[in-house]
Amino acid sequence: MLSRTSLLAALTLLTTLLTTLLPAGSASAAVQDVPDGATVRIVGHGYGHGHGLSQYGAQHAATKGVGYRKILRYYYPGTRPGKAGGPVRVLISADTSRDVVVAAGRGLVVRSVGGRPTRLDAVRPRATRWRIVPVAGGRRSAVDFKVRSSWRRLKTLKGEAEFVAGGRPIRLFVGGSSRSYRGALRSAAPGQGLDRDTVNVVSLDAYLKGVVPREVPSYWHPQALRAQAVAARTYAAYERKHSTRRHYQLCDTDRCQVYGGATDEQRATSKAIDATRGQVLTHGGGPIFSQFSASSGGWTARGAFSYLPAKPDRYDDFPGNDYHDWTVSTTDAKIQQTWPAVGDLASIETTQRDGNGEWGGRVGTVVLRGSGGTVTVSGDDFRFLLGLYSTWFTLRVS
Repeated sequence: MLSRTSLLAALTLLTTLLTTLLPAGSASAAVQDVPDGATVRIVGHGYGHGHGLSQYGAQHAATKGVGYRKILRYYYPGTRPGKAGGPVRVLISADTSRDVVVAAGRGLVVRSVGGRPTRLDAVRPRATRWRIVPVAGGRRSAVDFKVRSSWRRLKTLKGEAEFVAGGRPIRLFVGGSSRSYRGALRSAAPGQGLDRDTVNVVSLDAYLKGVVPREVPSYWHPQALRAQAVAARTYAAYERKHSTRRHYQLCDTDRCQVYGGATDEQRATSKAIDATRGQVLTHGGGPIFSQFSASSGGWTARGAFSYLPAKPDRYDDFPGNDYHDWTVSTTDAKIQQTWPAVGDLASIETTQRDGNGEWGGRVGTVVLRGSGGTVTVSGDDFRFLLGLYSTWFTLRVS
């Protein structure tokens, strides 16, 4: 028979072995039974994918006196400072029609891409709107103007055409709304047919002035705004370099970076962009894939490159970050409605966690079992379809 001392030593050794062999957070049950009429509380950390910079973490670091360069080194270790400029081509995704319709204004000109400009307020001073429309029979662009309620043709240009206004914002009409953009508004052909996309050709820093205030609040600390400006500039430079699209390099949604044009410019964020003019982060001689998200939840997620490591984030947890900890409640009925193939839901299992942080970290796969069979969904799909903030979560069924 083992002595009490030997028994305690054996239990201690067993506990140590289990702790070593099992992933972090395995004490939280991976499989949860779900009775009929159950409420499923989903408790989680962070907002977004967790790669690279935590925007809330940058804000907290800045308020503690950390400068933007140090913030960037912390979230993108192993990178070097570099420079980037020049234009970017941004798809205006809301404009799904073939035409590009803009407001008349002082200094507005139209031209074939690379061609000679025509000053529109000089040739038709009474026009209220102008548009570019594709013309059948070879790649050509018609230029029309509107007086009162009727459209009239001014001329037809060879190839693609664009509006520019000498640096002044141009007001673009999309459906029943409008938004202003700097640079050129181009009627760009994605292929050989009559389809056209509206593409904003704009300087990199002017583009950022429509991005940064959409990504973070303009009242945040100036050092946090500068960190975001450099991260966003670097991301744009990377996408521009690696784009495989012929007629644009970036989109204006959260699939790339949210971009609102000149309409969304704010003084504080514009100052941060001017203060960091041209600054980017590099690795291996080129701009990095500088991913960022609202909140890491306290642990960044490993990305595709060495400068996007998984590591504890000491800045993310503070009273001003409502996304560090969060709870979303749903029901078994909602889950069954979202994935009807499962039938009457009996259990939920979370698997393939990344092993970083509480509960074993971010969820890779969710397995739903019920009367209809087994349905396996990715952690990302589970997150998006149930309106969760991230894939770092655990389940509590009651």
